[in-house]
Amino acid sequence: MNDFTLNAEVRSDLGKGASRRLRRLASLVPAVVYGGDKAPESISMLAKEVAKLLENEAAYSHIIELNVGGTKQNVVIKALQRHPAKGHVMHADFVRVVAGQKLTAVVPVHFINEAAPVKKGGEISHVTSELEVSCLPKDLPEFIEVDLADAEVGTIIHLSDLKAPKGVEFVALAHGDDKAVANVHAPRVAPEATEEGAAE
Repeated sequence: MNDFTLNAEVRSDLGKGASRRLRRLASLVPAVVYGGDKAPESISMLAKEVAKLLENEAAYSHIIELNVGGTKQNVVIKALQRHPAKGHVMHADFVRVVAGQKLTAVVPVHFINEAAPVKKGGEISHVTSELEVSCLPKDLPEFIEVDLADAEVGTIIHLSDLKAPKGVEFVALAHGDDKAVANVHAPRVAPEATEEGAAE
């Protein structure tokens, strides 16, 4: 059984005003499901169910079983629109998963061995916390691992430096954008200077 399930209802009352009413009066999150060979579908879900699902980081990069009024379909999260101040989800986009058909999804980045460059006197800046990937549904990774064990001070880790899991392609790289994922830089204040300041 799929660990990631979400119940939804078909939404016929469309438009911005309707979406606001859903959120305010019924604590519902409006959403759209599209892709595959079916027409886009407007749905709504209980806000508390969405929040509970998203407590698990893996939900962002897993296939979710979406039950719309008794009809089940597999989807992945394509985009989430959040409230700028409160952070809760205001709207969601889902893409249908079709077996044998590539999908694009955003997966989290996990940085490992961060202590190694720090021991060399470096500071680490994470440039991104998620990456867009393209792959078949069966190859969808839970996360992308970035190993910083060999990172030297002054280096920038780019997409091309990462080893993509088998069958997985980085979307940005495919479009010629070898973007930075993290960088290791020297501390902004030299250790000697801070020690002198403390002595004074």
